[in-house]
Amino acid sequence: MKLTSNFSKSEFDCKSGADMPQEVLNNIQKLANQLQIIRNKVGVPIKINSGYRSPDYNDNVVKGAKNSQHKLGKAADIVIDGYTPDEVANLIEELIENGDILQGGLGRYNTFTHYDIRKSKARWNFKK
Repeated sequence: MKLTSNFSKSEFDCKSGADMPQEVLNNIQKLANQLQIIRNKVGVPIKINSGYRSPDYNDNVVKGAKNSQHKLGKAADIVIDGYTPDEVANLIEELIENGDILQGGLGRYNTFTHYDIRKSKARWNFKK
């Protein structure tokens, strides 16, 4: 199922194979729309390491945050070829500040960048 010109639902599916509830799919669509803006800006593919996570998969397999935005379909952990995770985070921050994409959560990690579309600003740095 195509969500945008460059993103498909399958890229956001839970790694456990768990079904995606309709409410989650609605959020994934909104998230994909934001990621498409980033994709259009960089001009290269964005790899989604993790999109939707079922509550069981998030809590018991990934050991993710209890209130993870991944469980709501509002978050993606991404990698962009040719960009460091910091460069991706800086780009997202700039797009948010310019009003090009939605405000939300932005997490810095060693090997990927987390972006989510919660309505409030949240920032963290878990780089080692």
